[in-house]
Amino acid sequence: MKLVYAFDAYCGWSYGFAPTLAEVVRRHPGLEVEVVSGGLFTGSRRVPIREFGYVQAANARITELTGVPFGDGYARLIADGSFVMDSEAAARGVAALRRIAPDRAVELVAAVQRAFYMDGMSLSDPATYRTVAEAAGLDADAVVDALSAPESKAAAEADFARSAALGVDAYPTLLALDGGRATRLAVGRADADEIDRRLEALSTAS
Repeated sequence: MKLVYAFDAYCGWSYGFAPTLAEVVRRHPGLEVEVVSGGLFTGSRRVPIREFGYVQAANARITELTGVPFGDGYARLIADGSFVMDSEAAARGVAALRRIAPDRAVELVAAVQRAFYMDGMSLSDPATYRTVAEAAGLDADAVVDALSAPESKAAAEADFARSAALGVDAYPTLLALDGGRATRLAVGRADADEIDRRLEALSTAS
């Protein structure tokens, strides 16, 4: 059995779920976690953030329920409403980091989301991934090179297809994949204890 974590880097609820996922990984160090980017803001949804009038209220709710903060840098970035969230660009960045450090994907996607939601760094800017890579002790030049490589674009598209094939229709979604069977452990929000109980039930049933 392994876990599949389908998230979107520009999804506030995915940002709120990051501490839970980190705790699940800490409790189950031998359990593989596949990290898959979703395509929440692509196509016609790739518009200025002002088009999503619910953002501030949703962020307040996310903080209330998960405890994650939203930083001053983020507030400044979105203040005039012109910032465009581009999930394809973010997925390419995640793919580049994952390519350089595949065993650290959970940690790195959390760092990417902090860069946006705390520091207000655009996930379309290669400098963001350089900063994340340097902070993580990775080869930043290799990450930036991977970001512009065709393989990262292909990986982003493959992630979107993988998420759709698994039936993911909301982010974040945490799945347990056992053979050909996918079981939802969490959608949107859950704590580590809830996920542990669901994992235990799966182990008992199998």
